[in-house]
Amino acid sequence: MRTIKVLNLKCNGCANTITKGLLSIEGVENVSVDVATSKVSFILTEEETLNSVKEKLTAMGYPEVGNNNTIIHKTKSFISCATGRIIAE
Repeated sequence: MRTIKVLNLKCNGCANTITKGLLSIEGVENVSVDVATSKVSFILTEEETLNSVKEKLTAMGYPEVGNNNTIIHKTKSFISCATGRIIAE
C-alpha cells in the first residue's frame, strides 16, 4: 500500500473525485482517502504507475505535500470538490 499526503483536500466531495480519478488509471487499485489527515492510499500493480498517480492528483488540484501549490491547483481542487459532491448525491 502506498500513501501520499496531498494539499487542498477538504471534504468527502474531494475524496470522491480523487477515488474516481485514481481508479481510472490502469494499475491502481483499492484507493482510500482520509480527509482528516489529507492522505491518499492505494495499491499499485505496476510500479511505474506512481508518477501517473502524482500527475493525476496534481491535475485534479491535489498536489503532493512539498510540491508547489499554486492558485491554479487551489481553483482546480474547488471544482473537483464540487464535482465529487454532485457525483456522491
